[in-house]
Amino acid sequence: MKILEECASCMLKRQQSRCSDPSFLSGIQQLLDRYRETESSPEIAARFEELYAGTYGSPTDWKVIKKQYNDLVLLQEETLEREIEQSEDPLFTSILYARTGNYIDFGALEQVHPEEFIRLLKQVSASEQDRKTYASFLRACENGNRFLLVADNCGEIVLDKLMIRQLKKRFPSLAVTVLVRGSETFNDATEEDALYAGVNPEADIITNGTAIAGTVYQKMPEESRRVFDMADVILAKGQGNYESLSGTGRHIFFTFLCKCDLFVRRFGVPRFTGMFIEEGPSVSSQN
Repeated sequence: MKILEECASCMLKRQQSRCSDPSFLSGIQQLLDRYRETESSPEIAARFEELYAGTYGSPTDWKVIKKQYNDLVLLQEETLEREIEQSEDPLFTSILYARTGNYIDFGALEQVHPEEFIRLLKQVSASEQDRKTYASFLRACENGNRFLLVADNCGEIVLDKLMIRQLKKRFPSLAVTVLVRGSETFNDATEEDALYAGVNPEADIITNGTAIAGTVYQKMPEESRRVFDMADVILAKGQGNYESLSGTGRHIFFTFLCKCDLFVRRFGVPRFTGMFIEEGPSVSSQN
């Protein structure tokens, strides 16, 4: 998904609220002026972070924040898993829970509130479109051997783990791999975070090799690209992964919460509405 003028304007405003230094803001504007048409918002945001860190150093200890939200969800893990198991369709419920975890996103939201996350978890629901996509998702899993989950944020990664458990119960022959960020960027999950959340007994873990809050195929390590290419089913989570992978011509299932104005208008839904959509050569694009 190419970066839009509206998105670029929003990104600039966020940097302006972050720092008033004319020199820094001039550098930000230059980056926006020079961005390639093929670049996505997560790629531009990574350039912003590099510029800021090179000038002022890192202002936020993301490791502390990530542990806080991983611990928040880990404390609820037994209760949430029990609710999933007792539901009519545990796999579908686990996907909806994991999607709700996408709220924990410091890259898209100026503030993340634990109480809002809990409220959203208690109000999990599915739309008719969710159910249609889920039916197609099940068919793909039934016919596939290799499943790739493109993960997003911390906290959310714990719910991803619960989803993977249900996926393996439903489709025990599926080999599951989880793709995480290559290094620190906002509160996105890295390999260290995935291990802390307990993902490794459930799935193999690989990285995208970058500090980009999305997944840029051309910038991934060769081994990660190989796993990506060989996956029979790909589920990509979060707005950043949608922005960087949508429109690439691959068959991908996407799930995320619409957290910013651009996504709210693009999909015509209220803020924090969950989406579960399918995109690919034989699937009608829902952009």
